[in-house]
Amino acid sequence: MLTISQDLVDLIVAHARKDHPDEACGVIAGPVDSDKPTRFIPMINAARSPTFYEFDSSDLLKLYRELDANNEDPVVIYHSHTATEAYPSRTDVAYAAEPFAHYVLVSTRETGNAEGPYELRSYRIVDEVITEEEIVIN
Repeated sequence: MLTISQDLVDLIVAHARKDHPDEACGVIAGPVDSDKPTRFIPMINAARSPTFYEFDSSDLLKLYRELDANNEDPVVIYHSHTATEAYPSRTDVAYAAEPFAHYVLVSTRETGNAEGPYELRSYRIVDEVITEEEIVIN
């Protein structure tokens, strides 16, 4: 189960809407071994694609050095889907390399950049096995 604040959900959704029609991506860090997302880190989609996201390798290296220095883990790894449901694609699964992370997907397919409904779902992805989990927003 993922427990996350409404403020962090709002930041994820705002980032997804801002980057639409391209996929948005980022990380929410938290203290090591806490499973508590606290620090929102939007990333740039180096692929600049509506169907694929990719962290820039130098940004990713910088991120992991920063996480290390702050004694943090990538608790949430999020990205958006712009034309499909909030469910991991085969590519998403193939690139899921953090077994303890919550993979959060938000779909902007219905509203794009505009306000309105969105779909937000969270998964654990371990050894290419997708398990949807409950989200508790507080």
